[in-house]
Amino acid sequence: MPSSTPSPLPRRERQILDAIYARGRATAAEVLDDLPDPPSYSAVRALLVKLEKKGQVRHVQDGPRYVYEPVVPRRKAQSSALERLMRTFFEGSVSKTVAALLDRGAAELTGEELDELARMIDRARKGGR
Repeated sequence: MPSSTPSPLPRRERQILDAIYARGRATAAEVLDDLPDPPSYSAVRALLVKLEKKGQVRHVQDGPRYVYEPVVPRRKAQSSALERLMRTFFEGSVSKTVAALLDRGAAELTGEELDELARMIDRARKGGR
């Protein structure tokens, strides 16, 4: 079972885990298709075995193939990654993190998305979720 504060994964293991999260579940061949500058198929298989031993993924057998899925639910992984990002780049500040996101993508936000953000801010002011 993975700990609640796992040690950071090496870059390639992180990329493999990200590929699995993006698909929900994936075979080694599908992971290979999604990797930038992909290593060999056997290297991906070896890294999947490492990730399984670390408790990051598990597999189910589908005929001759292993299909891998993340052990940690996507929502929990998102929260953990966001917390690391905020601590590393934004001094743990939610407002600095949101400001950076808005600076980067404000022009791409639709009116509906801006309205939803306003509702979230109103709920936060009232102490609700």
